[in-house]
Amino acid sequence: MKSILKNSWKHLVVLVLFVIASLAFFYPVLKGKTIYQSDIVQYTGMAKSQNEFRATEGEEPYWTNSAFGGMPTYQLGANYPYNFIKEIDRTLRFLPRPADYLFLYFVGMYILFLCLRVNYKLAFLGALAFGFSTYLIIILGVGHNAKAHAIAYFPIVIGGMLLVYRQKLFWGNVLFCIGLAFELMSNHFQMTYYLMLLCLVIVTVNGVHAYKSKTLKPYLKASLSFIPAIILAVLLNITNLLATQEYAEFSTRGDTGLTINPDATEKLNSGLDYEYITEYSYGILETFNLFIPRFMGGSSSESLGKDSEVYKEIIQMGASPVQALEFSKNLPTYWGDQTFIGAPAYIGASVVFLFVLALYLKKGKRKWWLVAGSILALLLSWGDNFSLLTKFFVDYIPFYDKFRAVSSIQVIIEFCLPVLGVLGLSKLVSHQATNSEKWEALKKTTLILGGLSVLFLLFKSVLFDFSSDNDGMFLKQYGAKFVRALKEDRKSMFIADTTRSLIFVLLVAGSVYLYLKEKIKKPVFLGLIGIFILIDLIGVDTRYVNEDDFVAASVMEKPFQPTQADIEIQNDQSHFRVYDLTSNPLNSARASYFHNSIGGYHAAKPGRIQELFDFYIYEGKQSILNMLNVKYFIFDEGGKPVVQENPDHLGNAWFVKRLVTVENANAAMLALDTLDPGKTAIVEENQFPLSDKKYDVNTSDAIELTSYKENELIYKYEADGERLALFSELYYPKGWKVTIDGKEATHFRANYVLRAMKLPAGSHQITFSFEPDVVSYGGKITLTSFIILLLIILGGLGYTIKRKQI
Repeated sequence: MKSILKNSWKHLVVLVLFVIASLAFFYPVLKGKTIYQSDIVQYTGMAKSQNEFRATEGEEPYWTNSAFGGMPTYQLGANYPYNFIKEIDRTLRFLPRPADYLFLYFVGMYILFLCLRVNYKLAFLGALAFGFSTYLIIILGVGHNAKAHAIAYFPIVIGGMLLVYRQKLFWGNVLFCIGLAFELMSNHFQMTYYLMLLCLVIVTVNGVHAYKSKTLKPYLKASLSFIPAIILAVLLNITNLLATQEYAEFSTRGDTGLTINPDATEKLNSGLDYEYITEYSYGILETFNLFIPRFMGGSSSESLGKDSEVYKEIIQMGASPVQALEFSKNLPTYWGDQTFIGAPAYIGASVVFLFVLALYLKKGKRKWWLVAGSILALLLSWGDNFSLLTKFFVDYIPFYDKFRAVSSIQVIIEFCLPVLGVLGLSKLVSHQATNSEKWEALKKTTLILGGLSVLFLLFKSVLFDFSSDNDGMFLKQYGAKFVRALKEDRKSMFIADTTRSLIFVLLVAGSVYLYLKEKIKKPVFLGLIGIFILIDLIGVDTRYVNEDDFVAASVMEKPFQPTQADIEIQNDQSHFRVYDLTSNPLNSARASYFHNSIGGYHAAKPGRIQELFDFYIYEGKQSILNMLNVKYFIFDEGGKPVVQENPDHLGNAWFVKRLVTVENANAAMLALDTLDPGKTAIVEENQFPLSDKKYDVNTSDAIELTSYKENELIYKYEADGERLALFSELYYPKGWKVTIDGKEATHFRANYVLRAMKLPAGSHQITFSFEPDVVSYGGKITLTSFIILLLIILGGLGYTIKRKQI
C-alpha cells in the first residue's frame, strides 16, 4: 500500500492511458454514436414501461405489466433505496458506453497486479491483455453488459483475497469486501458463481500449501477472516439479493410444482433441464480457438468477400456480383459443436505464449491456483462433451443447475491466463530465475506452440474435414459444389489464422531471445511484447466489433418504430394485453415496448407463464388467451403486421359461478384443457386449502377496473351476495397487498396463474398495491451496512496515520 501511495503519479498516468485506450478502441462514441447491442435493444423494450413510470410518478414501480402478463422489475434495472454502491459504480463508469466497461476491465486487473506486487509497467501491460481479450470485447458488442460488469470486478475480489493470504488481513478484507460488493451489485449471478468457484480453488490451493509448510494456523485465521467481509458485502446488496431470491422461486429457475411435460413425460428436476444447461457446450477440439482465433471457422456469421470460394460458386450458380458479394457477407463458417457463436473466445497467441512460458518459470501457490482454475473452467466448459464431470456438477454441486451456456465459464480462463502470463514475464525480467531456466523455458514454449502450429498446417487435411452438422441443410439448398466451396473457405481461414498465431509465437519468442542475448534492453523488450499483444488481440477484436456496429444514439434510445398495427392498438386506452405472433413471443421485447404483452425477453421468465406457453398458448388455446385478457393479436400478413381484435377476452376482472379444487399443479394444468375460465375457477388445494363451491351470479353484479398504474390497480364492484372474482393479473404474493374499502384482505391463485378473491356482498372498492417488504426492510439494512463500511475504512485510515506518527 505504501508503494501505491508513493507512486501515485505513475498510477494516475496509467489511469489516463486506460481512458485513452478505452475511447480509442470505441472511438465512434466520440462522435456521439453508440454501439448497437442486441440484448440492450431487448432490455429497452422490457424496461420502457417502468422507466416512463419512474419519470412521470417520481417513484420506483418494482412491477411491470408490459411483459409476461406482469412481473417484478428486480432483474430489469430496478433502483433500490440507499444503494450507494450502485451510485459509486455509476461514478466509476463515467465514460460513454461501452468504453466505460472496457475502462473497468483495465482498472480492475491493474489493481490485481499491484496486489501481486507486479511492477506498474507490467501491470499496465497485463491489464491491456486482459481487457482486449476477444470474448470480453464481444460481450460488449452484443450487449451482455451485466456479464461484462461482473467480470470487470473479478480482479478486485481476487486481489483482496491474495492480500489476506499474505496476512494483510485488514486492508485485504476491506478490498475483498468492496470488490465483492461491486461484484454482487453487477447482478450477473452466473458470473459471480463462476468467480466463487475460482475463489474456492484459491482457498484449496492455499490450504494445501499451508499444510505442507506447516502454517495452518495463519491460513485458518486468514480464511475465517473472509466471513465478516462476505457478510458485509452481502448486506450492502441485501435488497437486490433477497428480491432476486424471492423472484427466483416463481421464475423458470424455481419449482412451480409442475412435474410433467406437455408430452406427459416426467420433468427430471426443479432446475433447468440438462439439455438446456448444456446447449452451448464447448467442443473439446474447439479449445484451440483460445490460441488460433478461427481454428473452427470463427463465428456463425463471417464475411469472406470476393476472394472466397463461396463467392465464386454463387457467381457460377447465376447470381450477379452484387448478389454474390452480399451473400458472402453472412456465411456460417463455424464448424464446431455449439448451436451458435458470435465469435471465438480468443485469448491471444502472444498471451498464450507468455502463459506457457510461465508454467516453466513460475513456482508456488500462485501458479497452481491459476492453473487449477483454468483446467476446472476448461473441463466444465466442455459441458455435454465431458458429461461425467458436468452431470456431477449438475446433480451434486449446489445451484450449478440454475445456469445455462456452460461454455461461458471460460471467462475464468480468460482471467487466469493473462495473470499467469504477466507473472511469468515479471520473473523473466527479474533475477529470480537463472539464465539456464529462462533459456530452457523459451526453448520448450517455442517448441510446443510453434510445433503445434506447424503440425496443424502440415496435417490439416488428415486431422480435420472442416464439416459442420448444418452442411446437410446447405447440401439440399445449394448443392454439393457449394458445400465443397464452403469447406475450402473454412480451410483457408484455418490456414490463415494458424499461420497468424505461428507468426506471433515467433515474434514473441524472438523478442525473448534478443532480450536474453542482451541485444535489446528491458524497456524495448517490454514495449515490443506490449505491441505484439495489442496488434494480436485488437486485430481479432475488430473483426467482430468495429465502427460498423455503431449507430446514432437515437437508434438505441428508440430501437423499435411503431407499425400501423401498433398505432391502431394504442388508440384503445383501456387496460388489456397483446399477443404478438410476428416473432417468437418469448424471445422478443418488441411488443412490450408498445403494449402490455403476454410475451417478452428475459433469461428468467415467470415459470408458470412459460409452462402455459408450452402446454397451451403455443397451440393457440383460445380460452387461456381469453383469461389473460388478450384483446388484440398481431399477425404477419404478406410481410406486414396486421391487427385482429379478440371479442372473447374476459377483461380485467369477472365473477365466476364455480370454484373447483384440484390436488396439485399437475391437475390444475391438465384441467385448463377443458376449462371455461369465464365460469369456473380452478384452485390447487395443496397450496390453498379451499372447498368446492357454487356462486349465484346475477345480471346486476358488476366488477370493473377504475384506476390502473404499474404498481396499483383499483376495482369497484357490486354484488347481491358473496362472490368469487378472478383478475386477469399474474398471481405473485410477495409484495402485492390487497384491501377492500381500505381494510386488509386476502387473495389466492386460481387457473394456474391468475389472482382470485372471495368478495362480500355490497358495493365496495378493491385496491391491489405492490409494496414489496423486501425493498423497505432491505433498504434499512443496506444503509446501516454502508455506514459500517465507512466507519471501518475511516477507522483503518486513522489507525494507519496514527501508527506512522508514532
